Amino acid sequence: MLAMTLERARTPLRAIDRAPPEPDSGQVLIRIRACGVCRTDLHVVDGELTEPKLPLVPGHEIVGTVEAVGAGVERRRIGDRVGVPWLGWTCGACDFCRSGRENLCDRARFTGYQIDGGYAEYTVADERFCFPIPAGFDDRAAAPLMCAGLIGYRALRLAGDVKRLGLYGFGAAAHIVAQIARYRGQEVFAFTKPGDANSQEFARSLGAAWAGGSDEQPPEPLDAALIFAPVGALVPAALAATVKGGIVVCAGIHMSDVPRFSYRLLWEERVVRSVANLTRRDGEEFLALAPRAKVRTTTVPFPLAQANEALAQLREGRFEGAAVLLP
Repeated sequence: MLAMTLERARTPLRAIDRAPPEPDSGQVLIRIRACGVCRTDLHVVDGELTEPKLPLVPGHEIVGTVEAVGAGVERRRIGDRVGVPWLGWTCGACDFCRSGRENLCDRARFTGYQIDGGYAEYTVADERFCFPIPAGFDDRAAAPLMCAGLIGYRALRLAGDVKRLGLYGFGAAAHIVAQIARYRGQEVFAFTKPGDANSQEFARSLGAAWAGGSDEQPPEPLDAALIFAPVGALVPAALAATVKGGIVVCAGIHMSDVPRFSYRLLWEERVVRSVANLTRRDGEEFLALAPRAKVRTTTVPFPLAQANEALAQLREGRFEGAAVLLP
């Protein structure tokens, strides 16, 4: 099979011809039909996430078909269409796992980081962490749901049932979250890079009541804000845009340092919190909700062999929605 492989941080992926992996006990072999290109992949490739296994096949927005099963597999069958997310394995025994917080498991392993991921023609995955894909989504459309959708949904859930919602950074995750929020009757305010008229128009096309630069104040104060852009300076900006008791959720796995800011921005019971990974419950809830909300993903296809180009274009912000690699 072809596998696009990271051998050293801050270097291009190498196209390697290798044998497909064999499924171990509890694992399934998946023939990959599509794999989304996530900003977290950039953080891995660029060395900002510092603990990858090397060499590594990146990618954690995987959609494919089960082609073989290992010993003891009970949940999945050959021919099943499944998605594989960022959370690839947990111990199931620690306090976090036993209290419904497996996303915080100290021994957790992550797809495309400690486990080879989806920038390849085949991969193996723990059957417990594979989700059935809703029938209304083809492979390419479904791939961004596996992280942009799932992490976005978790961030939205942790923001609470609010009326006015700000989205900072209008990329793959925000374009999905905006549709879920509108389905729930929430008012969406989109913040993009200053002067990015294309992204602002994209946000309005998905139902945003207002779209402007991240250096602007919204026309109304926000009840909550989700920050998807990995820019720490957006935390005080979002706090300044929220009402008393407002919530700011930092949804990325990596963010530049948050600058010092006045306590006045945090006072009056405003909250700043982060989102770490996801749980299988998040996946089950979101994948049941997405068809009801009639979510439609905007994708830009790339052949698998052009993974480096897809990463470069994501880094430069050259497309709307999400890039998807197609083996």
